[in-house]
Amino acid sequence: MTGGDGLPPLRDVIAALGLSARKSLGQNFLLDLNLTRRIARTAGPLGNRTVIEVGPGPGGLTRALLAEGAPHVIAIERDSRCRPGLEQIAAAYPGQLTIVDADALEVDERLLLPGTIRAIVVANLPYNVATPLLVKWLTAEPWPPWYESLTLMFQREVAERIVAGPGSKTYGRLSVISQWRTAPKILFDVHPSAFTPAPKVTSSVVHFAVLPHPRGEAEVKSLERVTAAAFGQRRKMLRSSLKSLNIDVDALIAQAGLAATARAEEVDVEGFAKLARAYARLSGGS
Repeated sequence: MTGGDGLPPLRDVIAALGLSARKSLGQNFLLDLNLTRRIARTAGPLGNRTVIEVGPGPGGLTRALLAEGAPHVIAIERDSRCRPGLEQIAAAYPGQLTIVDADALEVDERLLLPGTIRAIVVANLPYNVATPLLVKWLTAEPWPPWYESLTLMFQREVAERIVAGPGSKTYGRLSVISQWRTAPKILFDVHPSAFTPAPKVTSSVVHFAVLPHPRGEAEVKSLERVTAAAFGQRRKMLRSSLKSLNIDVDALIAQAGLAATARAEEVDVEGFAKLARAYARLSGGS
């Protein structure tokens, strides 16, 4: 049985290409077209959007994005074994699918977008690069970035870290970086049985709405440094954990208006932005 696009079932495509998901690439293929279409719809109206997809594999989500009305999908895939399957989709949707053979961690997405067009990112991210890719996109300069939103699949425990608030055991660097410039929200969970091969953990789809202004002005590098120091020793008070920054810790904390006895997990995103601004001043922006 084919889909409405005339393309063969994904299982047949995978069998014909002799594809098997590679652990080294963090691959887990999504074959349920009802699920992939649900993911595509949760990304928002696609009718006038350019979509960037990372790690399309045999193209389950790619097909869903096009079927749901995306006029242009740019699929970034480093596994050349998947290209014939993606080319089948491109033939079924003439002029709507651009296949980019590259490592997404090394791609400058702005060069893929014509003129001033801003994209949305929708992806079932390879597990082994999901967090580095997210950090790359969240720390993009200038801000607002080249994308309007991100709708991404993560392992459930990563998704929980992304949306965690102060006081939570899962609140950490990723929470702060995620919530500084975007409003992340877990949309729904995906059972392991939806994937081939089935991972050992539940996955979650997370939507990141871009904030027009960050929750507190700060330099990216300064924010990354103060969060790394603070959460690197999260059980210690700030007056101890921030010593690794090699500046006057008392002045740093005082300028940020925080309590020296506070621990990293008690400081909200705005508090870390204040710490980052103070750090940039005291360190001369280094």
